Amino acid sequence: MQTTRLTLICHARTVAQKLACFPTNEPVEETALASCSLASRFDTSFRLICGPELRTRQTAAWFGHETHIDQALRDCDWGGWQGQSIKALQQNEPEALQAWLEDPHAAPHGGESVAQLRERVAAWLVSLQTTPGHVVAVTHPFVIRAALMQVVQGEAFHSIDVEPLAAVDLRFAGRWRLRLSGMSVEGAEP
Repeated sequence: MQTTRLTLICHARTVAQKLACFPTNEPVEETALASCSLASRFDTSFRLICGPELRTRQTAAWFGHETHIDQALRDCDWGGWQGQSIKALQQNEPEALQAWLEDPHAAPHGGESVAQLRERVAAWLVSLQTTPGHVVAVTHPFVIRAALMQVVQGEAFHSIDVEPLAAVDLRFAGRWRLRLSGMSVEGAEP
């Protein structure tokens, strides 16, 4: 049986992320990351895909590999919250923000709900099941979260492989959160 290997990579940091804002189609911040450091992480026999946004295309370009754009990897549609900071929403739309955080079907911003995003990503994962080989996908934090939720639903215990010397970073600030660390980049701010 041929297997499908999927490596999800979050795009490089943007100013919106740094400022805790919902994204626009902004570029990534300049970094000292050399394209060879990303490309060297994998052998040459992978298929590289990315979302259509500028930040995913720029990050994918660092691989120095032919890239295909896949609309299924686009970021969540943030509707009227696009470009707004979490802090501003806490002050100006606290009930709407709370509804969105508590109800995956809520879309008070007028865009895509978390449930709709999860359905889109679940369908994309199903489509990959017949694609043998290694797929590297450069996408967004919410798309990666949706993929992880799809993989660990139901029998989560048996859906998680922990490799030797693996590190899992959990943080508690009102709720437990899993933090997946990115690559360390020289000269980049923490």
